[in-house]
Amino acid sequence: MIINLEDILEQIPDYKEFYTVDELDERTKKLAEKYPECVTVKELGKSKCGRSIYCLKIGSGSKNALLYGAPHPNEPVGTMMLDALSQILAENMSFREVMDYTWYIVKVSDVDGLCLNEGWFKGPHTITHYQHHFFRPSFAQQVEWSFPIDYKNYHFHQPTPETRCLMQLIEEIRPEFVYSLHNSGFGGCYWYLSKGTEELYRKIQKIPGKYEVPLRLGEAEMPYCKQFADAVFEMTGLKDQYDYMEKYMPETPTELLIAGGGCSLDYMQQNGMENTCFIVSEVPYYVNSKVSDVSLTEHSYLEEVLRGSEKVIEDYRFCNEICRQVALYMNVDNPFYPAACEQCAVENRITANRKHAVDTISPDKKATVSQLFDIHFSHRFYSNLCIVLLRRACEWELTHTKHEQGAEKSIKFAKEKLYARECANLDFMESEISYTVIPIQQLVKIQLESGLLYAMYVHDI
Repeated sequence: MIINLEDILEQIPDYKEFYTVDELDERTKKLAEKYPECVTVKELGKSKCGRSIYCLKIGSGSKNALLYGAPHPNEPVGTMMLDALSQILAENMSFREVMDYTWYIVKVSDVDGLCLNEGWFKGPHTITHYQHHFFRPSFAQQVEWSFPIDYKNYHFHQPTPETRCLMQLIEEIRPEFVYSLHNSGFGGCYWYLSKGTEELYRKIQKIPGKYEVPLRLGEAEMPYCKQFADAVFEMTGLKDQYDYMEKYMPETPTELLIAGGGCSLDYMQQNGMENTCFIVSEVPYYVNSKVSDVSLTEHSYLEEVLRGSEKVIEDYRFCNEICRQVALYMNVDNPFYPAACEQCAVENRITANRKHAVDTISPDKKATVSQLFDIHFSHRFYSNLCIVLLRRACEWELTHTKHEQGAEKSIKFAKEKLYARECANLDFMESEISYTVIPIQQLVKIQLESGLLYAMYVHDI
């Protein structure tokens, strides 16, 4: 397969802000109206809140490709990439023919969650503005992690309405190629693939450098991930997480430490689609040169892991205490509270990671600059989001539920405590981290080129 990727990438607009759900839906409908000969749109179903979930079908190639954005609703870069790709596919017949796919594109899979993030979409694109308006649902309510699964003593069969839409589409088209669009808050670029080749890994690794975006060369997102190459990992799922927690938290039944379901790849592998090829690309909003600096420091890696995790645990313990204080006042419809409670439980995972570190890291091993950055800054970036979610849960109660005076006073007090700590952490990050906001266009180009390279690889194997 021969294609000039640079010509395709040049067609991506210079985005200055993220589209809202309404804007994306409107662009989807207009595209189908303008190119009826090659584009159709259908409603897959409704979200929990009754919003429509749309799927574009573009072209009529010999293989089926499924691409979906915002399975985690705080990650809108993929929605922009899919919007750009949809436009390029519709306008360019020769490109469609060379790629030889029938494209099924779901720009927004978690429409409700994306709406709850729209407060930061139009900027300013700072860490503070992003975190103040952040939302991510609890694990069992995440589109990517609520597919039905059975493994050992764990059984999950409560997919969200949004996940059911993807399940039905997967069963209908049985795709050969799947692209799940994600992005991280801080760090560098990295990928998960179900399989690949050394040549493919090298091509993908070179993409971010064209846009002066580094690879993420610090700690792996999950300690149990198998690494194919620098910043390229084997796609993982719930089974790997279960086995890891079973090994490092043996005193607690593992099924009690797991939340949510499988990912879409888990689901396909359980339903006769073992040969489906799967890619996830993770691109950051913010970057610091230290995330790819692998030079050694004089610091003990093990000591820094243990010291850094204590700082993060402090945030989670702070949240856990407030969670207990406000638990009786939280409405079952509050979307933020279960997400915050689940984030608090990350303390268990950190405990497992500490044990894993003691088991696997030599006391004499020195930490790299990138590892120290992850330990002391990236992890704190994410622990603060637990505080944000709990603060937003309190705000939701105060605006959506009528409480007695005593309860309202307690919720307000909790909200104020949370906001003070949230702001203190953000002040620390803004002052201590020298970061660059990556232009949206560059992130879209990285995701699109990564996806097209993998689609070409899949088509030719």
